[in-house]
Amino acid sequence: MPKGSDLLVAALENEGVDRIFGVPGEENLDVVESLRKSSIQLILTRHEQAAAFMAATYGRLTGKPGVCITTLGPGALNLATGAAYALLGAMPMVMLTGQKGIMSSRQAKFQIVDVVGTFKPLTKLSLQIVSTSTIPTLVRDAFRIATQERPGPVLLELPEDIAGEESEPVAMVAQHPIEIPVAHRASLDRAAEMILKAKRPLIMLGAAASRPRSTTGIAGFVRRTQIPFFTTQMGKGTAPGGTKLYMGTAALSERDYVHEAIDRADLIIAIGHDTIEKPPFIMGPGGPQVIHVSYTPANVEQVYFPQCEVVGDVGPSLELLADRLEGRLPNAGALLSLRDGILNRIADRATEARWPPTPQRIVHDVRHVMPENGIVALDNGMYKIWFARNYRTLVANTLLLDNALATMGAGLPSAMIAAMLYPERRVLAVCGDGGFMMNSQEMETAVRLKLNLVVLVLEDSAYGMIRWKQAVDRFPDFGLTFGNPDFVRYAESYGAKGARIESTEAIIPTLERAFAADGVHLVVLPIDYSENIRVLVDELREKVKRVDQAD
Repeated sequence: MPKGSDLLVAALENEGVDRIFGVPGEENLDVVESLRKSSIQLILTRHEQAAAFMAATYGRLTGKPGVCITTLGPGALNLATGAAYALLGAMPMVMLTGQKGIMSSRQAKFQIVDVVGTFKPLTKLSLQIVSTSTIPTLVRDAFRIATQERPGPVLLELPEDIAGEESEPVAMVAQHPIEIPVAHRASLDRAAEMILKAKRPLIMLGAAASRPRSTTGIAGFVRRTQIPFFTTQMGKGTAPGGTKLYMGTAALSERDYVHEAIDRADLIIAIGHDTIEKPPFIMGPGGPQVIHVSYTPANVEQVYFPQCEVVGDVGPSLELLADRLEGRLPNAGALLSLRDGILNRIADRATEARWPPTPQRIVHDVRHVMPENGIVALDNGMYKIWFARNYRTLVANTLLLDNALATMGAGLPSAMIAAMLYPERRVLAVCGDGGFMMNSQEMETAVRLKLNLVVLVLEDSAYGMIRWKQAVDRFPDFGLTFGNPDFVRYAESYGAKGARIESTEAIIPTLERAFAADGVHLVVLPIDYSENIRVLVDELREKVKRVDQAD
């Protein structure tokens, strides 16, 4: 007779799960044994948080829920940051946690925390399994809820006595396709009328536009309307960044060069914008009208209150909208005259040879070594703004960054799952020294899994983003610097290969050598963050001053 754990694993196989990430505990041992006898690969990580980041990124890249497993109490609580990462980033994920027996307990309250209650605000669904017969139904529902718009994490807690309990065989619940309805005809007509009347239209591509199901229809809409576009940080690549219609990325909320186009637009078509992202622009009473196109209605915020909504399956809805517009937009390219100036100023000093190198030079050289479909996974730090601003993406989900929870520590685990899913593509993790050390233990996991992966650690011996904010706000430089290990020897201690770049001219050759060789490589590169103040503060303040004087 099957045990509860057997039913759980069979239900996971029924969902097409091929791998589970995590750190099991004694409360999961029945599940571990059931996994041993299954087709599912158990990928043991060195920390539960990394397992959650990997599962969430699996969901982000595939559109199917990634799965992670932990024990009760402390192990489960280590998933909290990963749950929030998936919730805010709209990544489908299923978390499986253990618990002491619920029928009787010989250990009183040892290690027991209300995990289900703790995770309710961090998930779309959080519940405890209390009966073996319900396992197939609950698993099917968990995957459905995790996947449906807006995607996110689900937690199922399986107590050890339910996992070990024998049961009569229970039939699995078959999957069935669920199509998302297209937008209502009236909303398409209303949006088309607004676009046809616009004198300076502009498209914005946001986080929800990067869903695997979205990107074809979006690129077609841009091509058919010929309206220029910009992206949010998490919307990069949803239409090819190499097109002559790309105006830039809103790495800042206002006053950057791309905002010259945003501020002059009289209509912004916001495709897939999710207000969980740091605002790409600030709506105000005198600004452009906004059309919200997404799977779900807009969240009305102080900085975002669209005048029209087109809600439905984004790709097919945009095809219907393009049918109403194609060939009828004489003003489509009105803002394109600003494009060269915006992109040229963003690329300023990108080939400067100073040492240590500037962020612009690092982004330039990384772009040089990465093919169109190469994947760069960013941790969270000051360099993220520079990559969002300067790195041109040609394919969706080839610059993986987090502009929702914006947590440190996710860069390496995200790159690892990308390397697992796409072993034929170049994958590069870019981490600050602070963020890298938050999950650096996963270097052992990457080596054990024989991944082909390059990790670029940008070293400034500080929490650079906060230190920059400290300087911008004119506080004394205090409390944000630290020491580092010898990263080359640190990598080698895990069985990886290490290299330290000693000159700006060596950046490209060193990365090329790392990619040409198999295995896990860590490359250390100092970074000069003095450009943060010059470009992102002083230069932009001077730009605003010039505009104000011209007005």
